[in-house]
Amino acid sequence: MIVVGLTGGIGSGKTTVASFFKALDIPIYIADDEAKALMNRSKVIRRKLVSLFGKEAYHHDELNRPFIASKIFNDRRLLDQMNAIVHPKVASHFKRWLKKQDAPYVIKEAAIIFEHNTQDQYDFIITVTADTETRIQRVIKRDNSDRSKIEAIIDNQMSDAQKIEKSHFVIINDELNSTKDQVLQTHLSILDKIKNIG
Repeated sequence: MIVVGLTGGIGSGKTTVASFFKALDIPIYIADDEAKALMNRSKVIRRKLVSLFGKEAYHHDELNRPFIASKIFNDRRLLDQMNAIVHPKVASHFKRWLKKQDAPYVIKEAAIIFEHNTQDQYDFIITVTADTETRIQRVIKRDNSDRSKIEAIIDNQMSDAQKIEKSHFVIINDELNSTKDQVLQTHLSILDKIKNIG
């Protein structure tokens, strides 16, 4: 099965782009959503996160996301330790999911493919971009977050230029109709490349 990675910085609109691929009957796996779900339902992950962050890691039997976000935001070591707990579980969940799919290819949406050096796990990679101001406004609207916090996250992430350099396809997500057209073109190009592989 051909696996296509879909990545992009905060506010670039990866989920919107993923929904357009879904409309073309391409199965979508959103790694962040699955990670959140596994953090709530896996007893092993729960035990390890409580050991790492303390009892406050969970609140009313749910992952205490604001608490964990505040802990990892400026602590690279803690973030890496949390990822070492969660990512292997997400990877094995994805493998099980992949076996059930029946399509020419699947898309795995993951925010930090290049940052974690996992690009070799994908046959092709699509980077979604948008101009910085658009991204900031989207996140303010979505998360009710303040501007300086979003700017700090953007500054922390790998630049679009660096991601584009390592990607097979780029979708500029500034205007929905144009984005939809680019998704269709990318879809057709991927199908074409798959044919040539075969």
